[in-house]
Amino acid sequence: MKRITFVLLGCLLLNACKEKPYAKPIGIAEQEASVSQNEMAGFDIKIIPIEHATAVLEWRDITIYIDPVGGAKAFEGRKQPDLILITDVHGDHFSVETLDALNTQKAKIIVPQAVADKIPEKFAPQLDILNNGDSKERYGITVEAIPMYNLREEALKFHTKGRGNGYILNFGSQRIYFSGDTEDIPEMRALQHIDKAFICMNLPYTMTPENAANAVLAFKPKQVYPYHYRGRPDVSDVSKFKTMVGENSDVEVIQLDWYPNDAF
Repeated sequence: MKRITFVLLGCLLLNACKEKPYAKPIGIAEQEASVSQNEMAGFDIKIIPIEHATAVLEWRDITIYIDPVGGAKAFEGRKQPDLILITDVHGDHFSVETLDALNTQKAKIIVPQAVADKIPEKFAPQLDILNNGDSKERYGITVEAIPMYNLREEALKFHTKGRGNGYILNFGSQRIYFSGDTEDIPEMRALQHIDKAFICMNLPYTMTPENAANAVLAFKPKQVYPYHYRGRPDVSDVSKFKTMVGENSDVEVIQLDWYPNDAF
């Protein structure tokens, strides 16, 4: 009995001497909580909405611009891009004026062929041209080009199949999807293992909140961010999208401020 007591006492002392998990001081926790939700990091990836379809991602020491438009002013205070992804030729996704205004000298620019055909020759050495289904690794990030196109007969003129790219960015085991301009196409519904999905919904150019929600419920990302939800002149009912997704799945819907100046 004494031997058993001694062994138990020894185990307790051993556990007590192990290094305790680090507990952050309250001040640091409060400081992190005060960071704007728009710039909170997800699996150490900072997501910064700029406007409409334009975003900045920061991962480790790599900065990524998605569909940069809005001129240099839209990116004031942001880090110089290492990687630029452009989805399509339309002006809310592709702006030569913005590329000219930004310091893109060190950036690789991933584009579909339709954008490459319209981009000035001086950017040619920086281009990686991806067709639907292609992929490319840059800076430890594998970028997959995903189809984006319209299904409705009356909308086929807006986005033809094969012209533009949605993108999946693979940060190690984490996968982030940007839909670009698309409807709820089979290729989107078949996506797998998506951690964060940025889903468009604006008429007449892309899809309704109902169609967007149905697509999300099909491929079930861990989190979904509605973006690109203003048409002309209508604004999509993002609250309806959030309700439909939330009532029928465990997918978390995160609403960021994509229209800070209410200017689009």
